[in-house]
Amino acid sequence: MKKVLVTGGAGFIGSHTCVELLASGYTPVIMDDLRNSHERILQGLAEITGVPPIVHRADCCDPAAMDRVFDTEGPFFGAIHFAAYKSVNESVERPLDYYENNIGSLATLLRVAARHGLQHIVFSSSCAVYGQAKVLPVTEDAPADKANSPYGYTKVVCEQLLRDAKHSDPELNIVILRYFNPIGAHPSGLIGELPVGIPNNLVPYVVQTAAGERPSLTIYGDDYGTPDGTCQRDFIHVVDLAKAHVKALDLLASEQLSECEVINLGTGKAVSVLEVVRTFAQVTGVDVPYIIGPRRAGDVATVHAETSKSARVLGWTCAYSLADALQDSWRWQRYLTATAAVDRG
Repeated sequence: MKKVLVTGGAGFIGSHTCVELLASGYTPVIMDDLRNSHERILQGLAEITGVPPIVHRADCCDPAAMDRVFDTEGPFFGAIHFAAYKSVNESVERPLDYYENNIGSLATLLRVAARHGLQHIVFSSSCAVYGQAKVLPVTEDAPADKANSPYGYTKVVCEQLLRDAKHSDPELNIVILRYFNPIGAHPSGLIGELPVGIPNNLVPYVVQTAAGERPSLTIYGDDYGTPDGTCQRDFIHVVDLAKAHVKALDLLASEQLSECEVINLGTGKAVSVLEVVRTFAQVTGVDVPYIIGPRRAGDVATVHAETSKSARVLGWTCAYSLADALQDSWRWQRYLTATAAVDRG
């Protein structure tokens, strides 16, 4: 089996990708210091796959630590780079942390990869690079320099860093995946999004509120130029997203790319925050109390993907619906609630 380094592999998207890698004949090797994840996710990975995950607990910005992972586990067929901070509004408050961690970890990977001869890289980027796109749905050709937040700009810089690395070393083979809005959890209910502290993303806050852990959900602004006034996003099930990473590795294995291949990953549908809340109530039977708050710094009104390239180049399309994602998120939340009760005795 081909080994794949998965930086940030204990995180939300990374952990689900490890499940799909194993199912597709790859061996994931996780490098993650668990600063934004939890031991519970690693336990869930073992339960789902029947295989204890290979984990190196280390900072992905530390070149010496990454060298040790390469020396211990290599050679690697490729690397999937997830390790990054990911909150738009938090990045407005902590921009230096975001620039240091997000850009620094990628620079470290590229430097260490060059020393060890690794040539296949899949990069976790974001639709945040587009900012408020002028034309919807957003194609991969839209200007990727109008980000509305420090988080978005770190992805812009990282993408340019990858292009420059490819230019200096044509043997590098790179796919850049621009995610829209990942939600959901593994259908088993054993892994899912597990934010540290107060959630910065919508669906974890919805399910925590539904479970009684939060008094109410705050919807940030209802005066945007959308049908119901709330922000619209392209919500994609995390399992669909994980499968796309396997497809990207398969693409790298099959051909040498002349340039960095940039691909949007989304459903192609714009769904509002209020629609998410109402759909959650419909599929679970649980109402979510909410209040309307002021707009949040860094948010854009609406964005959704043009998805024809992912279908054409990767042979990938979404299989899960919004309702599926919300049901799976709720199953994960109920698992967390039940196991917390057991832990408390």
